[in-house]
Amino acid sequence: MRTVLFVDDEQPIRNALERMYLERDDLRCLFAASGQEGLEILENEEVWVVVSDYLMPGMRGIEFLSKVKARWPHTIRIMMTAYADLTIAIDAINKSEAFRFVTKPWNNQELIEVVDEALMRYQLVHTLVNKDETVYLSLAQTVELKDPYTKGHCDRVARYAVALARAAGFSEQQLEEIKHGSWLHDCGKIGVPERVLNFPGKLNEDDMESVMQHPRWGSEVARQAHMSESVVNIILYHHERFDGAGYPSGLKGSEIPIEARIVAIADVFDALYSDRPYRKAYSLERALAIMQEMTAAHFDPELIKTFLPLAEQEACSHE
Repeated sequence: MRTVLFVDDEQPIRNALERMYLERDDLRCLFAASGQEGLEILENEEVWVVVSDYLMPGMRGIEFLSKVKARWPHTIRIMMTAYADLTIAIDAINKSEAFRFVTKPWNNQELIEVVDEALMRYQLVHTLVNKDETVYLSLAQTVELKDPYTKGHCDRVARYAVALARAAGFSEQQLEEIKHGSWLHDCGKIGVPERVLNFPGKLNEDDMESVMQHPRWGSEVARQAHMSESVVNIILYHHERFDGAGYPSGLKGSEIPIEARIVAIADVFDALYSDRPYRKAYSLERALAIMQEMTAAHFDPELIKTFLPLAEQEACSHE
């Protein structure tokens, strides 16, 4: 059962949190009045997310969350405080690796969203820790359920990317990692609301920012699950551009890991050659022509030379 532990020494605060989650039957809420009580609960319960107050008598929130980090590193930690200064925030991040920092008085909807995101992260990490190939593909398909227009996208991206990597001379081990990274490249979209993923027009600035965080969010989860560097690189850098105008890091040219350059090509090709909420799929000829036009800004020119004839073969062989 998805379980959240709230730790706060003030009874009215605990009551307010309990009321806020009264209607939620998809998770279980536990409450503790002190850090020590919280640790005792953690010893006996599988807790997915801990939300702790900062200023408590005895054990302060940062000390408590630091102990949680040391003993239960996969439990997601959130700091809540009425004393929102930079020093506290830095301490929370550096000492306890807090996932989020929430100020009191909180906004109910914002707190619910932060906790839900933390729950998704815990579930995702535990899924990836299994190192089970069938689980990776299942996870990719779960992401695609949020956006029906991307059904089969991750599997097709993997097929195109592996074909390109094989033609580029990659080893069998590297091909496996590229396949897994391709399946998981959009796993961070689990944290993006469906209304944003399925919006048929131009996104506003806040929603676009939410979408642009998915590579970083997904890569953090993959790193926490101890996945290979190649898989993490693919998830983190598949939206970088060869001219440096991509995201999230603005890497340029050979600064972008080659496995991410390969998956970026496969990802864009499949996006062009598939239906999307805002347009129908392009014909194969038009998709390949657009890829050629985009090369100067978006893609590694040497990899594109190898990919374009391969893409035609792969697309035709699966029609």
